[in-house]
Amino acid sequence: MRIRSLRLSIAVMATAVAATTATAGVASADIDFGSFGSSFGSSSGSSNDEMVITLVRHAESAGNTSGLIDTTVPGPDLTPRGRTQADNLAVQLADKNYDCAFASNMVRTEQTAAPTVAKRDLSLNIQPGFREIEAGEYEGTSEAAAMSGYLQAPIKWLSGDLTARIPGSIDGNEFDGRVDQALLDVQRRDCANPVIFAHGATIMFWSMMNASNADKGKLGTDPIRNGGRVVLKGSPQKGWTIVEWVGHPDLG
Repeated sequence: MRIRSLRLSIAVMATAVAATTATAGVASADIDFGSFGSSFGSSSGSSNDEMVITLVRHAESAGNTSGLIDTTVPGPDLTPRGRTQADNLAVQLADKNYDCAFASNMVRTEQTAAPTVAKRDLSLNIQPGFREIEAGEYEGTSEAAAMSGYLQAPIKWLSGDLTARIPGSIDGNEFDGRVDQALLDVQRRDCANPVIFAHGATIMFWSMMNASNADKGKLGTDPIRNGGRVVLKGSPQKGWTIVEWVGHPDLG
């Protein structure tokens, strides 16, 4: 794990917060619930194998349109617009040659993933480690007030203070470790080019905390909107490099 020392201005993070909550027909898919829990069994994956992981933010959900922070499981469905975005996303990702597909244990990521995995004839693996950062005491509060509440601790994580804790929720070590363990699960399944459907805050904060070439300016100039993605190359053992950051996809 590599943590870059990042100092973010209030203006930059306010833009990122707005993007995290901004808006961006679901086909059937096979869903594998076998990834729940912490026991993964033996693995044939090698720590020397380089992976290319694509982290995709879910399409527009009812939580996005409510204006309230909603990080509970299973969470709200996609809106009609979100379902259209998910269909369009599947078209955009059709030529990516993914060998595995994962989603968090939240409805909005599973619904976003469904058209893509159906088009590529993949099974969808449910991995709770990719879920949204729990809001704790700030659950159900206004997204507009996130800067003075929900995101105070995550902002400190970007400066290297991983002991900062969201009240009633997790600290930076727990968040980073959870995503890292989820990626080890992906690696154990011998996935070299997986697509992972997750959440805006999870994708942006984990990527900025772990990528050796993370650019803090992206949080303000090109934050991850609904259906946006970050592509990283590397491995859980050797670290990660961002190779693509698509913050504003054209999904309708």
